[in-house]
Amino acid sequence: MKLLCVNAGSSSLKFQVFEMPEEKVLISGYIEKVGIEDSFWNTKIDGKKIRGERYLKNHTEAVKVMLDEILKHKVVKDLSEIKGVGHRVVHGGEKYAESVLITDEVIKSIKDLTKLAPNHHPGNLAGIEAMQEALPDVPMVAVYDTAFHQTMPKENYLYPVPMEWYEKYGVRKYGFHGTSHKYITEEMKKKLGRDDVNLIIAHVGSGGSLSAIKDGKCFDTTMGLTPLDGIMMGTRCGSIDPSIIDYVCKESGLNVTEVTMMLNKKSGYLGITGHSDARDVEAAASEGDENAELALKMYNNRVANYVAQYYVELGGKVDAIVLTAGVGENGIEFRSNLINRLAPLGLTIDEEENSRIAGFKDKHEGIISGKDSSVPIYVVPTDEEIMIIRDTYNIITNK
Repeated sequence: MKLLCVNAGSSSLKFQVFEMPEEKVLISGYIEKVGIEDSFWNTKIDGKKIRGERYLKNHTEAVKVMLDEILKHKVVKDLSEIKGVGHRVVHGGEKYAESVLITDEVIKSIKDLTKLAPNHHPGNLAGIEAMQEALPDVPMVAVYDTAFHQTMPKENYLYPVPMEWYEKYGVRKYGFHGTSHKYITEEMKKKLGRDDVNLIIAHVGSGGSLSAIKDGKCFDTTMGLTPLDGIMMGTRCGSIDPSIIDYVCKESGLNVTEVTMMLNKKSGYLGITGHSDARDVEAAASEGDENAELALKMYNNRVANYVAQYYVELGGKVDAIVLTAGVGENGIEFRSNLINRLAPLGLTIDEEENSRIAGFKDKHEGIISGKDSSVPIYVVPTDEEIMIIRDTYNIITNK
């Protein structure tokens, strides 16, 4: 059975076709700058990358390019061979604690929740609607970033604000990157040989979030009502004093929407250094750029603080700490600095083993903690697409 995974952003569209249940990737691609004159895409098949470019004015045209690539490279002889489509959707609110078959009601809910995910849902919806137009008879599944975190207890997801804000407006912590946190949890259950695992997972990349996993379920996480909360990120500020917004509005003449946009798009690494990519920040720091050195320390401190907090929340009973996503999987220096920062918890690092593991090296995963470390520390590559396609397969086959 051939299934298609689609992750549509505001100006992008990532895709993969899987052969199921073997979970074999047949083709993958990333279409960028949708709606911008210099649109382009990269398709990967049989280990080769193929680039194409032309102006794509909307997601409907991007979907047409995607389907043309799938046909051109003979992944399918006919589009009727695609038996299901899984879509990443950022926000499911409290309504969706698991993936669901997309219906008119589900689409209405995604539209209603756009107020909580204004930077993501328009792209998610555009991808769904374009795919429905292209493949009207194919079942489609919504896989929510927030779903995995809906097991958090009330004391961890409520904010200390007027209760009516929660009751009337749904103001609470929802958490994001749930598909990644779920994948890592399932992988660690296999590695540790049991389901009741206690973990601290650090999904750290351009966006980033940590989660505390208790007895195999999400107990707490760093992102909140929106993905802006939590650790410092590539362009997001993470947790700050909320009164900063009102203060900057009054001082600058900007409105709340404009300031919030700056906290989402022009803060984090970018705000401190002018670079949003951790690799560029590290390169600048190595050349003596003081702001880059400062940003790396700020980032390290914030991640370390949440690891320590979750260690306490789990009562010190932590089976493993797992580092994943772009920085977690590839940031050799970041991992070393983070673990040394956490030495008061009894964590130690095997520097030699740490230096061997990265996406650009022969070894992509493993244990990087020292033999005397109080908690084993793993590097495990995440795979959100495989989680999306597993849920899609299980739903459309009623498994």
